[in-house]
Amino acid sequence: MDAAIQALNGAVQHVVPELILLATVCVTFAIGPFLVSDRHGHSTGVRHRWGIIALIGIVSAAIAWQNGSMESVTTGPFRIDELVWFTRLLSFSLGSVLVLVLWGQVEDRVSAECQACLLAILAGSNLVAAANDLITLFLALELVSIPTYVLLYLPGKGTASREATIKYFLLSIFSSALVLFGLSYLYGLAGTTSLPGVHEALKTAISSGSLPIAALAFTMLLAGLSFRITAVPFHFYAPDVFQGVAPSGAAMLSFIPKVVGFVALFRVVQALSILTAKNAALSSLEVTLISGMAIITMFLGNLMALRQRNVARMMAYSSIAHAGYMLAGFAVIAQGAIVNGWSALLFYLAIYGIATIGVFGVLVAVSDSHKQAQTLDDFSGLSRAHPLTAMLLAIVLFGLTGLPPTAGFLGKLNLFLAAWSQGNVLGEILAVAIAMNAAISAWYYLRLVAVMFLHPSSHSGESKVQIPALVGSALCAVATLALFVAPQALWKAAESVGRLTS
Repeated sequence: MDAAIQALNGAVQHVVPELILLATVCVTFAIGPFLVSDRHGHSTGVRHRWGIIALIGIVSAAIAWQNGSMESVTTGPFRIDELVWFTRLLSFSLGSVLVLVLWGQVEDRVSAECQACLLAILAGSNLVAAANDLITLFLALELVSIPTYVLLYLPGKGTASREATIKYFLLSIFSSALVLFGLSYLYGLAGTTSLPGVHEALKTAISSGSLPIAALAFTMLLAGLSFRITAVPFHFYAPDVFQGVAPSGAAMLSFIPKVVGFVALFRVVQALSILTAKNAALSSLEVTLISGMAIITMFLGNLMALRQRNVARMMAYSSIAHAGYMLAGFAVIAQGAIVNGWSALLFYLAIYGIATIGVFGVLVAVSDSHKQAQTLDDFSGLSRAHPLTAMLLAIVLFGLTGLPPTAGFLGKLNLFLAAWSQGNVLGEILAVAIAMNAAISAWYYLRLVAVMFLHPSSHSGESKVQIPALVGSALCAVATLALFVAPQALWKAAESVGRLTS
């Protein structure tokens, strides 16, 4: 026991940024209730204070990360490597944008709790990447899940919001059970909870032949984590939840769970080391399974999005389709190709996060206290009432479509090259599916652009926009264009993670 405590104390220094976020969460939860009273109400604008505090917490964590040791750590409960650094880059940068999106939409009375939950989710996503133990991995996953339930519930209004939150809560518990079931099989096989220990215990057995229980464990984990990344057939909750919860909650759901899901899957693959051929990370059966999921997810998401007139439901199916693109990258994790599949996935994940959060930021910005922008008709003639907002939305929609000069074009190109360069029929099928679905998605993304710029205006000249959300959308739009011109830094960061598959 003493040795375990000493190891844990020694590991604390490697997760200082996450501890800063969690300390901010504790302070916010402790102080927030004292500033709100049912009898005396609350001071107007208190949400601005908590928004600033949340940004300070993220900036402080980022500074601690930059000033801390960049040395890799592979032992103990936490593993610090390029994947952790990339995940922190995403969580700190896009987490700040999510704070801005949430800022103006949440009510003053629950602003402290909402911002604290968001910070806890960001800390949890980082800890999933740093997990080097089965217990640490599961606890980090739950650190993301539990605050998510609260964050989805508090900003919402009416029965639709409550119904959506309960639906996500119940299905999330089911997915967590599948993950825990798979982790229990790994522990039973290896006799240890350490991921390096699992790797060493299973290395001989897996390299010498098939191990059905290990394959079953991976299947259970893939099923449980597919709920987070909204992959078919675990996608069905997304449209109802995205439509029912507040746009700020949908913005978080569209991105953070995908980061968590794919990072956790990668850690599991690292531990299992299911090697069947040189430079292969997955067995042929698993590659076929994931490739099939990718193709079905892409087509179902995009074809269903064509039918939607509610923008939140359209973005939910869009999120499903993009999960398919990323699964295609995950299926072709290999060295020796023109583009590494894992690097292409992470590069695309960052670009997708920027663009989709930008879309939801505009949804928040153009909504007022009396009406929330929901259908395509609500965006009719938006370019006349709010030309800047319409332009920002058009840019991020072009990014999701994959049109130049946006970074979305480079993201889809890398995934296409990663699949096509595998040199087999399955890789070529994945590449063709990516190209076909990019063309399909252009219809519903550009339809919204046409509604904004070609239809008569349905907005009064007195309507206002929410400034924090508009600033967040502007940052996303600028990043979408800038990463097309100068993608080198982001690609090098993703490429360094791709080397971990060797």
